[in-house]
Amino acid sequence: MTATPTTEDSGTPPTHDDATFDVNDFLARLDAVFANHSAATKAEPLLLDAMTDAENADDFAGLLTVLNETMGFYRSQGRHQDNQWIIQRAIELALRLGLEGTEAWTTTLINAATSQRAAGNYEQAEDLYEQALASARATLAPTDRRLAALHNNYSMLLSETDRPAKARAELEEALRILESSSTDPTHDVDIASTCTNLALLTLQNGSGGEQALSEARTLADRALAIYRDAHAEHSAHFASALAGAAQVSFAAGDAVAAVRDYERALAIIAECYGEHTEYYAVTAQNLAEARAALAAQDAPASASAAAEPQPAPQQRAEPATHTAPTNGLQLARDYWLAYVKPMLDERYAEFAPRIAVGLVGHGSECYGFDDALSRDHDFGPRLCMWLTASDYARIGEQLQADYESLPAQCNGFARTAATPRAQGAGRRSGVFEIGEFFTSITGYPIAPGENEPHLWMMLDEATLAAATNGRVFADALGAFSKTRQSFKLMPDDVRLALISKRLGMIAQAGQYNLPRMLQRGDGAAAWLCVSEFADAVSSLVFLINNPVTVGYAPYYKWRFAALRALSARAGMRLTDVCAQLEQVLRLASAACFGGAGFGEGGAGAAPNVREVQRIVGDICAQTVQTLQDLGLTTSDEDFLEWQRPYIEAHITSDAACLHSL
Repeated sequence: MTATPTTEDSGTPPTHDDATFDVNDFLARLDAVFANHSAATKAEPLLLDAMTDAENADDFAGLLTVLNETMGFYRSQGRHQDNQWIIQRAIELALRLGLEGTEAWTTTLINAATSQRAAGNYEQAEDLYEQALASARATLAPTDRRLAALHNNYSMLLSETDRPAKARAELEEALRILESSSTDPTHDVDIASTCTNLALLTLQNGSGGEQALSEARTLADRALAIYRDAHAEHSAHFASALAGAAQVSFAAGDAVAAVRDYERALAIIAECYGEHTEYYAVTAQNLAEARAALAAQDAPASASAAAEPQPAPQQRAEPATHTAPTNGLQLARDYWLAYVKPMLDERYAEFAPRIAVGLVGHGSECYGFDDALSRDHDFGPRLCMWLTASDYARIGEQLQADYESLPAQCNGFARTAATPRAQGAGRRSGVFEIGEFFTSITGYPIAPGENEPHLWMMLDEATLAAATNGRVFADALGAFSKTRQSFKLMPDDVRLALISKRLGMIAQAGQYNLPRMLQRGDGAAAWLCVSEFADAVSSLVFLINNPVTVGYAPYYKWRFAALRALSARAGMRLTDVCAQLEQVLRLASAACFGGAGFGEGGAGAAPNVREVQRIVGDICAQTVQTLQDLGLTTSDEDFLEWQRPYIEAHITSDAACLHSL
């Protein structure tokens, strides 16, 4: 059973009001979204709009506030990959504003560290927590509640990396700060959060003993009592207290209470965060285990066994290394921890903080889509190390040799044969100079500028997807992540121009030429129309949801895997389109080749033809509605070619490559 300890938000750094961007108004509206339990659908649009407003107003302090709030939201949604660029941007902005040595810098470090911990990036998180502690000693009062949040969240990292004694010391210090600073400890929900975390830690390290169970129950009950007395049982954080109490009940063999509290917690999580979050999935899994235990208790044959105390639950995060990685990204991270990081610490101590490490680029594992079938080629324990040009000139060749000398096996997996395209200049792992790495994928060492739309238009989405996918395990310098993020920040004019082009292809292939080819009885041409239609629609979904948030549509092999993943996320637009496209593709064979041409006696094809055309029409209608919702059109025209002028009217650049009409 998996525990869901409570994190504490450390707040936002001090900000100022601006005539154009009112940060206090933004925070009030965000608070209202959470208070109304509509964060799952309304928080992200508000946050993204606020980023734009703050940037347009040149209110960089306000922008930092928005970034800090976004970190917390993405963390709550389990969207850790999306959060990486937010973390990097917040730190870079804080440094650019000269905030080191201020409360704002401390707060940003705390939020960044907690987000990296939630993502499982423990090395980066620990470094950030240590920086935050050093900064907090100089900028925060000993009784500042943000300091308590720091100790509370740091304890989770220590627990997840198997340092229970240190984790408990951090939690006890957090509780001491909160109790000494609280005006009423019996109504202080921050104290409740800390009690929940202490209960889970006690349970984890008590091996199910009676003393540990008793202490954990006392702490969990105190947390619930605080929420009850404070009339805060509708708070989103109350779900964590309920889940903690359920963990204690489960460990004590009280499946009835465990099911009751998990059900209450799950309802709150669904309402406040949505059902497509990591938080929801973990709690749902725990509820299922509790229900299974309850069913066993109700069965006479297993009544005696069910009465025995259940094993103590485990903390939420997996251990730092794994015996059975679920995919290549996890295997790469395990290889980093087992072999590459120790090698860097021993042989390249001077350069280690400047070396970025991760797995990005070509290969199904870089997208997280690999499976057992993927392991016959170009698979195994491998990763990338990225260096600046000057560092590469000094150590690149030797570092590559040392990397190649490391074991070729990890966790029972060995490197499989490399295909020709993954060798030489196309190699997918090893040591790279940052600019050359991105040049090998995109043709450019850094992303084109906003004033170079013609270069952006020459980059196809699959190329951009390969340059921005994967995972970065360490990048204290930030040079690699900054370059990678530059390719994700497609200028809005370029995005709008591509949306216009996709609308044109959808109209031509799906609305105009598909019916004509079917009427002619040219099944092969109709089949190609369906293919072009599906390609354009799937691309449009990524562009509409904005690559800076969802990434780019990958190449055809993984297009639908990525589209399914996007469609399952909360707050996305056009999420019904994926299933509809798959239905169109299933029906296409019968529609295109099921008989003579439509209207020419093709009775076998006719029902499928009608259904394909109905779905095409419905997708186009959804697209128009979405464009209207986004303020990109005021037209109700359902033939998408006629929507293009409305879209292109929003393009501010007069570059000819951005205008099709």
